[in-house]
Amino acid sequence: MADPANDFSQFGISVMEKDKLVGEVVRFMLFKTHQNSGCPVKREELTQLVTKTYHQRNLPAYVINEAKNKLSSIFGYEMRELQRILPSSKSNARFSQSNVADSKSYILVSQLEPQVYEKYVVDVNAAHLSGFTFVIISIVYLAGGKITEEVLWSQMRRMGLSEDEGKHPVLGNIKQTLELLVLQRYLQKDKVNGPEGTTIYYELAERALDEPINKKIKEYVAQIVKKDNIS
Repeated sequence: MADPANDFSQFGISVMEKDKLVGEVVRFMLFKTHQNSGCPVKREELTQLVTKTYHQRNLPAYVINEAKNKLSSIFGYEMRELQRILPSSKSNARFSQSNVADSKSYILVSQLEPQVYEKYVVDVNAAHLSGFTFVIISIVYLAGGKITEEVLWSQMRRMGLSEDEGKHPVLGNIKQTLELLVLQRYLQKDKVNGPEGTTIYYELAERALDEPINKKIKEYVAQIVKKDNIS
């Protein structure tokens, strides 16, 4: 008996058609990830690659799953699904069924051993951005996962990073670099109206809460606390 997960004959398409669709999704993931500095790719965008020509109900899910397998076996990437989370101020809001689908996205995560990845894949010219990302996420984590824009910039100024700096020798425009973390879904930005006006908060988003990164943050914070206790 054929495995339903691998049986595409139910969709009435040929092997060539199936392989073409899978190839389009794989190329789109690789291109978009590179073009948009690692920002998550929306599931809706991948679905549209299929539905622009084919209208079988479950075909997009099948093609995306096949693309995941190809990216893993050929390119060494895990195509990891992220579920967009709401800011805490909107945590009582409910997603409709269509919104739940729209809130899903994908990132590519290397399956190489960390030592091998750092030696042969990591772009040394982009290492500063990774460091910046990790430090900012750690600041928000230590604040309880949520911090006001004012306090975050106060902490960043202590590191010599000003919101008015447009030409930092390494990070360039500091404001834009911080906003990139929002686009990459490490952070999310939320405006909250209160008696004293509008306050902007930065919160950890789904990518920072993803287990591998969250684990690294906790280990990093634990090392800092340990050093402080020793000193």
